[in-house]
Amino acid sequence: MSDFTDILTHGRRLQGAVKELSLEELEAVQEKLGSIIEKRKEKALALEKAEQEKREMLASIQKQMEEAGLNVEDLQALTSEKSKKTGKKRPVKYTLTDTEGNTHSWTGIGRMPRVYKDALDSGKALEDFAVN
Repeated sequence: MSDFTDILTHGRRLQGAVKELSLEELEAVQEKLGSIIEKRKEKALALEKAEQEKREMLASIQKQMEEAGLNVEDLQALTSEKSKKTGKKRPVKYTLTDTEGNTHSWTGIGRMPRVYKDALDSGKALEDFAVN
């Protein structure tokens, strides 16, 4: 805990820390603390209400699933099918083997790799590197 929290939560240390404050200043501090406490209570109440609504919604959905003859595994099966379809890689359209024996592949989409540009500048055609 911080020093401030230690002082604030300990009665005698708090009394020593605020002994130089006037009554008006103490009342202003009390008012500000009261406001903070009220806001914190409202926030906690709103969170509890949202959590309760969430639990009720889940219970409602569970009841609907039971009435329809479904279970959680059915939903998981649906999501796993979708994930298999995503993430397909584009097919390689061009391959080039450089003078060092390294093979460079390119899908033909996006910025042209440097090795292809150099080969085209030396007089070769892009069709020479096409994958059939």
